[in-house]
Amino acid sequence: MSKLVVLQPTKQPPICPLSSSLSHFNGTKLCQIQYKRKVYQPKGALHVAASSTKKILIMGGTRFIGVFLSRLLVKEGHQVTLFTRGKAPVTQQLPGESDSDYAEFKSKILHLKGDRMDFDFVKSSLSAEGYDVVYDINGREAAEVEPILDALPNLEQFIYCSSAGVYLKSDMLPHCEIDAVDPKSRHKGKLNTESLLESRDVNWTSVRPVYIYGPLNYNPVEEWFFHRLKAGRPIPIPNSGVQITQLGHVKDLATAFIAVLGNEKASKQVFNISGEKYVTFDGLAKACAKAGGFPEPEIVHYNPKEFDFGKKKAFPFRDQHFFASVEKAKHVLGWKPEFGLVEGLTDSYNLDFGRGTFRKEADFSTDDMILGKSFVLQS
Repeated sequence: MSKLVVLQPTKQPPICPLSSSLSHFNGTKLCQIQYKRKVYQPKGALHVAASSTKKILIMGGTRFIGVFLSRLLVKEGHQVTLFTRGKAPVTQQLPGESDSDYAEFKSKILHLKGDRMDFDFVKSSLSAEGYDVVYDINGREAAEVEPILDALPNLEQFIYCSSAGVYLKSDMLPHCEIDAVDPKSRHKGKLNTESLLESRDVNWTSVRPVYIYGPLNYNPVEEWFFHRLKAGRPIPIPNSGVQITQLGHVKDLATAFIAVLGNEKASKQVFNISGEKYVTFDGLAKACAKAGGFPEPEIVHYNPKEFDFGKKKAFPFRDQHFFASVEKAKHVLGWKPEFGLVEGLTDSYNLDFGRGTFRKEADFSTDDMILGKSFVLQS
């Protein structure tokens, strides 16, 4: 039977002011990237303000977002339990983390092994523990959340990691929390979960990140660019390359999750969380090059409709303008992202890809299709 173990060291008014960066919605200034190369100093030190100690459960927590969030919570003095299937190590030492800091974290983290799809186990185990706060980092469907709420009738707060992908595609940007949502979105499960939380007598907060990046990222966001830059290859970007998108650093996302904890202003509220600046696809390629110390890349634009890539994904971003306002989080929570784009990409590169670590091997097969046709057309 699964058990809890200690791992030893061996309604607020809607806000959607127009982002100041939209005043530069004329091209280059919209993605104003500072290309001054600096000696790297890691940022995002895990410092948080003290608050009353809580018994906290993180659903997930062994990958990416949860790795950084759990450290913040432990440093703040909370009792933190990770609920996972136990298939991956419960803790891992972060790049740049001292042995003593890691040992201290590892000695304090708790683990509850189980499958969240085993609803009976979820109800019985959580009911027996009686957590004060739940962070749901990996929930995808409302059905996965209901047994958690049933098991914890005295839950003080349920904090959910949703997605800005729930918004209905629009010509009016940036997306704000009051904007229309898409019930047919690929993230409709998260949208349904938000609806469930709203219908239940529970204090909840939902966080909607845009694209997340940073060390240990398991999605090929910055890694996709770094692979091509390291190989000295051209970077294929669909259509004009002026499509505008937005990235938020994982450490800034973690501090936002801390900012909503026990915050009355966050009660039954949704917050977009990402970086403050928006960037074009071409600008992102150049920013990744600057972050890794590579020459400015050769960019090749192509029409995706001219290719059949099968099930392979030729580019890691949706081919459209996609960005959201973070003004509500800044105004209501007093939260502000610490990382600028190039600064954050540098942090990611130096603490991950630049050390030779990455999640997925490079696959240039779709690039070769694009570049092969581009060469023929140029000839």
